[in-house]
Amino acid sequence: MRVTINDIARAANVAKSTVSKVLNDSPTISEATKEKVRAIMLEMNYEPSSFATRLAKQKCYNIGLIIDLSRKSDFLNYSFYDIIGGVESVIGPLDYELTICNIEHIGRDRFVSRFVLGRKVDGIILDNSILTPMLAQELNERSFPYIVIGELPGVRPLRWVDIDNRSGAAILTQHLLAQGYRNPAFIGGEECDPLFGARVAGFRDALPHTSLPPVLPGYSNEANGRRLTCELLSLSQAPDSIVCMSNLVAFGALQELGERGISIPENIGIATFDNRPLAPYTTPPLTCLDMDTFALGAAAGDMLMAQINEPNAIQAEEHRWVEPKLVVRQSTALMKGID
Repeated sequence: MRVTINDIARAANVAKSTVSKVLNDSPTISEATKEKVRAIMLEMNYEPSSFATRLAKQKCYNIGLIIDLSRKSDFLNYSFYDIIGGVESVIGPLDYELTICNIEHIGRDRFVSRFVLGRKVDGIILDNSILTPMLAQELNERSFPYIVIGELPGVRPLRWVDIDNRSGAAILTQHLLAQGYRNPAFIGGEECDPLFGARVAGFRDALPHTSLPPVLPGYSNEANGRRLTCELLSLSQAPDSIVCMSNLVAFGALQELGERGISIPENIGIATFDNRPLAPYTTPPLTCLDMDTFALGAAAGDMLMAQINEPNAIQAEEHRWVEPKLVVRQSTALMKGID
């Protein structure tokens, strides 16, 4: 039997009119009462009549960008602010505001109650590390607009946007081969990280299938860049080029090679992901992939607005890739002609 508004009122020990006001997010109802009623709605699996239709018509012109402040390193990364700028560049001209919401403070168990049933936002953008299969199921069942930043296969239906790291890694490796390097290696990144997996897969895609190139994982910082470079140089067949997981790993590699008197790019070529913050300013400047995170945010904003304005789009799967661009500099200039 379908749960009614009367059932919710009895369970919450409030008047039916109070439940109606909670559904409409009335400012005359206290936040404590709203939280209590919404929690009971979730517990009793209450679905307001014509929820998706009302949601589409009664917009609050607010988009939620869901973040996890427990991952503090994310906020030291310029890419985070590029993504915000990209989202804002799409939604701002449409008179939408962007609200940044900390999932650590909200609590995952209160997330749907507060933002979906409470209609605090018209749609959400969140990282693939935050979206769980259970949360995806709840959002899908309620036809609530959302976009995931980062590929997340296996959850249906799902709308996500990501930079094509696998394709980019292949482009970077193919560039090294075209310059005349024949024995590349890959260093940096954590094996449990999907980003590491995608980049290593692309690195291997570009090499002959008979090749077993060295892949040395490690947290992506300068110290590990030095340490992993030392390990590569101790191999019986040392590589003639290195693909680095990040600018910091590449910077550590450059320092280690420089102190050993190993010439770059003549003896070893170095290439990395991300153009910022270091790639243009090292000695020599680093060949890299420019990962356009502003375009990533803009694509997420564009896809979300399509869902909000076209209800049929909410049920459709959509996956969008942002292609990285190769920036060639002196660190891989084995062949003549690179400035």
